[in-house]
This record gives sequence, C-alpha cells and structure tokens, in this order.
Amino acid sequence: MREIRQEYLTGERPLFKGENLKIYDTIFAEGESPLKESSNIELYGSMFKWKYPLWYAKNIFAKDCTWFEMGRAGVWYTDNITVKNAVIEAPKNFRRCHGVALQNVHFPNAAETLWNCDGVTMEQVTAKGDYFAMNSQNMKLKNFELVGNYSFDGVKNMEIHNAKLLSKDAFWNSENVTVYDSFISGEYLGWNAKNLTLINCTIESLQGMCYIENLVMKNCRLLNTTLAFEYSTVDAEIKGKIDSVMNPSGGTIQADYIKELIIEKDKVDPGKTVITCRMDGNAEKMAG
Repeated sequence: MREIRQEYLTGERPLFKGENLKIYDTIFAEGESPLKESSNIELYGSMFKWKYPLWYAKNIFAKDCTWFEMGRAGVWYTDNITVKNAVIEAPKNFRRCHGVALQNVHFPNAAETLWNCDGVTMEQVTAKGDYFAMNSQNMKLKNFELVGNYSFDGVKNMEIHNAKLLSKDAFWNSENVTVYDSFISGEYLGWNAKNLTLINCTIESLQGMCYIENLVMKNCRLLNTTLAFEYSTVDAEIKGKIDSVMNPSGGTIQADYIKELIIEKDKVDPGKTVITCRMDGNAEKMAG
C-alpha cells in the first residue's frame, strides 16, 4: 500500500478514487469530497476539516482521527468502515452505509447521525444530538451513552447492552428491539413500536410504553413513570411500584403495587389484561 504522511490537502477531491492507501497524520482542509469513491484506505491520526470526506467509499479503517464541525455529512453511501478512538464533531454523519463499526467514538454534535444504515456495531460510544440512528437496522450497541431526543425512530433488529439514554420519544416506530441492563429517561418511550423488549432496565417516562404491539419487560424498575402502557399489549414484570397504568390493551402486568390504575371500559376490554400486585390492597382502580 502506498503511504501518505503529514500532508495538508486542500481543494476538491484531492484523493478522488484513491486505492490501497495508508494515510498518516494528514489534514484534509478546505475542499469537498477528498476521498470520494476511494477503497481500501487506512487512516491514522488524520483530520477532516471540510465537507463530505468519505462518500461512496469501500473498506475504510480510521484510527485516532478527528472530524471537525465542518467535516459534516462526512460518511455517506460507504460500505465496510471501522472507526476507532475518534472524535466526530460534525453532524449528519453516516448515512445509508453498510457495515459500520464504531469503537471508542465521541459524537458531541450527533444531530441526524447514523440514518438508514445497515449492519452497525458500536462499543464505548457517546453521543449528543437529536434524531440519532433513524431508520437503521441490524444494530448491536454496547456501553452506549446518548443525550438527545427522538432517537432510534424506525430502527429494526437492534440489541443494546449497558446504555444510558436521556431521550424523549426513543424507539418510536421501531421493530424487534431488545435492551439489556440500561437506564432510559424520556417522555413517550417506545410509541408505535413492535416487539420491544426491556430486560433489567430502569426507566423514567411520562406516558411511556404506549401504543406498542408486544411489549416485554423483565425485572425492570419504573421510576416516576405515569400513564404507562396505554393501548399496548404487554408482558411486564416490574420490581417495585408503578405510579400509574392506563388502558392496556391486553397481556399481563406484575408489580409490587400500582398507585393508580385507570381502566376505561369504553376504550379497552378489562378482561384482556391480568394485573397482579404482590402487595395486596395498594391499587386504586378508576373506571370511566
């Protein structure tokens, strides 16, 4: 492979269609699309300071690299990219990519990042920004932290371990998502999802887990979670209390006790949901 070291590259497409390159400590400054349609590229300690650096690329490995704020829309339509030990300040990164592996990556401005991607693995990733990972699929996340609303809208086939999510409207319209050992805080969690499973999770949510088809919760805690499960089919095993439950469509709910249970018989059939409180006499039922 040809090596490029400590270059300062400017102008449009300086390495257009580059192949079989090892690039060290190089700055891609003002000038769009420096590595457009490139393949078999290794980048070490390099910096992207302008727009669209890696479009329509294949087989990219980047380690200890930095995307600055103007390196926006940085990786689109690219297949098989691995990024390790990076700071990606630029928003709107990773669109319509296949085979994305991110390890020890920080996204301080992750707005509209990871859209419509397929085959994504993430480990030790932190992100701040709205609309993270919309309409992506086949994702595996481990040790992930996010501050940003409307995350994972429309995702399919995703598994998350050890995450902290501060995110309103997370997992809307999602399908086949399983979350393990995580903390989630945000209003309206999971609306319109199908096959959402939460295992060993702690959740804080106003009107969380509503309008869901096949919600499964195992060994979860609900803190300050009110008006939960409206119009959801649910199999929920909750440790401790639930502040309020409203109009579940069917299934089973187990908790130590439910502070307020709202069942409106003109909207749901009470006979379709079995509710078990481990501490008898602590549920108040309000029927409309």
